[in-house]
Amino acid sequence: MRKLGMVLAGLGGFLVMLAILAKFYAPGQLMKTPLDVDSTTNAAGQAAVGDGATEPVKGTQLTRADSAKSDGDVIVFVSSSCLIFDRDNAPSCVNADDPDQRLITAGVDNFATDRKTAMAVNDPKYLPPDATPRDGLQNKWPFDVEKKTYPYWDDNVNQVVDATYEGTEDVDGIEAYKFHAVVSDVPYEVTDGVKGTYSKDSTIWIEPVTGSFVKLSYHMEQTTNTGDNFITLDLAYTEDEVADSVKDAKSSRDKLNLVRNTVPLIGFIVGIPLLVIGLVLTGRGGKKKPATESAA
Repeated sequence: MRKLGMVLAGLGGFLVMLAILAKFYAPGQLMKTPLDVDSTTNAAGQAAVGDGATEPVKGTQLTRADSAKSDGDVIVFVSSSCLIFDRDNAPSCVNADDPDQRLITAGVDNFATDRKTAMAVNDPKYLPPDATPRDGLQNKWPFDVEKKTYPYWDDNVNQVVDATYEGTEDVDGIEAYKFHAVVSDVPYEVTDGVKGTYSKDSTIWIEPVTGSFVKLSYHMEQTTNTGDNFITLDLAYTEDEVADSVKDAKSSRDKLNLVRNTVPLIGFIVGIPLLVIGLVLTGRGGKKKPATESAA
């Protein structure tokens, strides 16, 4: 019985220790933006440039982590984006000299964020000298999102706007927090030497455990000071993009919930009784029977 007690006590102690680690230590290590980010985001919509007709468009954004510059606290991103008119079986992007003039805009951006809070980091240790200083949230929300207003970076006008919580919605079978961010008639240089205004109305759906984007849509207008349209754009995640984003967010959420909730629950429920029983059996097994006197 003593050997059995030792085995049960050891197993119970292991499960309790595992539960403690899973509950109080592992989340701090797991609730960080992973350093292997390599994603493609696809969007579609319509746009009118200048006095041209409104046409279908598609946008592609490639986001990769720069693992060489990232570390345990900060992740560095290189993001390239492209927006084109969706004509003639267009690829994801075209060159500026495209004969069909399908390119609307394209660019490459470098930025860094805190791996836990998702807030912008401007330390020159991580970024090139010409990187634009940023603030607020960039490409995700923090883990364990709250139902409150967050600062959200608009990289067209290089300023933070309020992303206001507007409720909880179902997005492809997953619970998502809906946020709304508005920029209205901000003075803006629509192109070199041409002054105007910029407005953008964005809606972002966030998976609340991981802080991941699962859906996004926006309406954007750039107008010259003479009142002429420079560009009017409506863009949103494609249906396939929403489905993929939901799938990835759900997988990450379930892994976190397993570590934070399921493992500790099982560890404590099973481990504590085993530990107690094992200690009791070990104690009993260690008791010696009293010696009996031999007959005279």
